[in-house]
Amino acid sequence: MNELDKLSSNADDLNRDEVVNPARNYHSMTKPEMIGAMKEILASGNMEAHKEVAAIKQAYYTLTNREATAALEAFIEAGNTPEQFSATPDPDEPEMKALLAEFREKRAAFLEEREEERRKNLEEKSSIIEQLKTIAEDIDNINLQFPKFQELQAAFKEVGEVPAGSENDLWKSYQQTVELFYDRLKMNKELRDLDFKKNLEQKQALVEKAKELAQCEDVIEAFKNLQTLHEQWREIGPVAKELRDEIWNEFKEASTAVNKRHQDYFTSRKAEEQENENAKTLLCEKVEAIDVNSLNSFAEWDARTKEIIEWQKEYKEIGFAPRKSNATLFARFRKACDAFFLAKAEYFKKTKDEFRENLSKKEALCEKAEALLPRAEERGSLEEMQALQAEWRTVGVVRRKQGDEIWKRFCAAVDAFHDARKKHFGAQRSAETENLKAKQAIIEQLKAISEESDRRDVIGKIRELQDAWQKTGFVPFKHKESINNAYRNELSRLFTAFDNRESRQRMKRFEGEVKKMEGDRNSIGRERERLQRAVEARQNEIKTIENNLGFFSVKSSAGNSMLKEFERKIEKIKEEIAQINEKIALLENSK
Repeated sequence: MNELDKLSSNADDLNRDEVVNPARNYHSMTKPEMIGAMKEILASGNMEAHKEVAAIKQAYYTLTNREATAALEAFIEAGNTPEQFSATPDPDEPEMKALLAEFREKRAAFLEEREEERRKNLEEKSSIIEQLKTIAEDIDNINLQFPKFQELQAAFKEVGEVPAGSENDLWKSYQQTVELFYDRLKMNKELRDLDFKKNLEQKQALVEKAKELAQCEDVIEAFKNLQTLHEQWREIGPVAKELRDEIWNEFKEASTAVNKRHQDYFTSRKAEEQENENAKTLLCEKVEAIDVNSLNSFAEWDARTKEIIEWQKEYKEIGFAPRKSNATLFARFRKACDAFFLAKAEYFKKTKDEFRENLSKKEALCEKAEALLPRAEERGSLEEMQALQAEWRTVGVVRRKQGDEIWKRFCAAVDAFHDARKKHFGAQRSAETENLKAKQAIIEQLKAISEESDRRDVIGKIRELQDAWQKTGFVPFKHKESINNAYRNELSRLFTAFDNRESRQRMKRFEGEVKKMEGDRNSIGRERERLQRAVEARQNEIKTIENNLGFFSVKSSAGNSMLKEFERKIEKIKEEIAQINEKIALLENSK
């Protein structure tokens, strides 16, 4: 198999990876920059970035194939045979492969851990449903159990994802239990109707969103968003009994429209794959039809070679054929191309080893010089470039046409290297200064948000400012600590104010509930026991965290950040304990 066909195989294999457009344009990066991007992903521990990794991999091997193809085409144009071509090994490829392997290993562990978490969530949700069923069956005390029932509903929604195969059955069991509870609930009709009305409004809003998805141009994205809407639907409580079937049928009808477009999309893609199979088969037949015995001159061979190369490019541009025939077709096309170039190799017997060796050395020097461009600002890179220039003068001559082209390429790499050094050291300081101004502007916007604002009114703005902060680059080092402290202080000011106000509101609601329980010693006693168990649970949680901290050592800035997060969590739990104790004291005083 000749070198150009090997490149075709690599490119065809790369196209099999399902790659979406990443946030960063990796095709504009150099190989060291792509390796750096992979290291950043691994250092961040973000195992959700598999699409970014796939994009890096595709961009890396696309660049590798493009470089090797250019070298091979130049080699063939010089009158040489593809079989005599020897590509220069990629010095960066072992590191890239190691990084990709490391990511695969870590992501596998991450997915296994997440699946275990889903199984635990299933057990927890099943336990909550059993508690809900117990309350729903206790008809005599169902009114008194309404607050407890709502707490369990909230707890159910807070539990994370469960295994996909259990989700529907779990949801049906939960929905049936909730509907049973509301059907049996003998409480104030206005309160029940108000809750039903709120749930109806939320479900009507989801119906409208589902209808909008049917008009979305991106069929795949619309299908994914529909799944999110179904998850939200499950989290919303029931509506009035006479409206349940109507609102559900409307939502189901809108969902059916989205699902049908999704199914039609894959049906059309199957027809496209069949067209691709026909086109690839035709190219195989064209190559196989060439009579190599009738080619009796260099011009005839060169003409046919150009046709083969064009057909190879055309083959690579054709999309996937059906899975059952795609690999077979590629093997057939590659075999026909191999047979042609083998026959051509037997016809072209004379080559000049010295020219070929010198050209290979100069191409290697060009590649090394071009590889230095991304590192132009690094220490020692200038000496490396000077050494390459000195080595160039020791390499012998090549054919005149090739010599002019390779010399221009080498000079272009040297000139670009020196230009990059000049630009880098002037632009770096200016960019950091602009970043500092942008971050100062973000802090000023945070300062403008009042502590008296409702969290729901301003949380969207705060999130936007946080995203803008994360996207802003480095600032001058001397300002780094002060600007970060100012930013954290403003966020702490706002969220502390929001939490304190919400805590006061919850206590006020609890005082109203306690007032309703006055004289009912049994209800007060049960509520007090529940709160005491809550205190014990949080105290145990603190002990667990403190015990884990005993095995935790800080070896990096990321580790130090995690330690601070644990400490903040402990303080938060202690605040919750204090609030619960305040509720217990309130119950004691109401006896």
